[in-house]
Amino acid sequence: MAQLIELTNRSGLDYLQDLVQRVSDMRPVLLEIGEDMAESAKQRFSSTTAPDGTAWAPNSAVTLARYSAMFARGKDGGLTKRSAAKLAAKKPGTGETRALGTTINYQIQGDDAVGIGSPMVYAGTFHYGAKSGEFGFGVYATRNGSFPLPWGDIPARPFLGASESDKANIVRLVQSYLSGE
Repeated sequence: MAQLIELTNRSGLDYLQDLVQRVSDMRPVLLEIGEDMAESAKQRFSSTTAPDGTAWAPNSAVTLARYSAMFARGKDGGLTKRSAAKLAAKKPGTGETRALGTTINYQIQGDDAVGIGSPMVYAGTFHYGAKSGEFGFGVYATRNGSFPLPWGDIPARPFLGASESDKANIVRLVQSYLSGE
């Protein structure tokens, strides 16, 4: 049996009209969510942790050896104390330009979604990892032979995704938006 509910108070109708209007345009809250999630992903490069809180794999010895060539050396050919300290503090994913961790952005997708990502071509490999040779083989330009791409295994270092605090923040943002605060 159907029941009829009659609202005689205009403020109740105004509230419902406001709510319907806000639900029909979620772009403002999606923009806030996108901004917060992009910032959260950028912070993972400082904390070197995945959204679930697990630590990223450290840089390999080969990667550190490659970076050591860029640091100052003493007269004996060894790294200076300052250079050794910088090398020891080298975090995964920071590279020479820090491009991956600084180019994370967001984009509204349709009426009900926001995408978070990076335009860097290697972002997917950094996030998901890759096995040696997964992308085929390259050819030496100056001599015969080929090499696997990537030449070694790359561990996954997830930087995209929602942590528990991100999820709670999204809920707060949506509740606040829908209530008109």
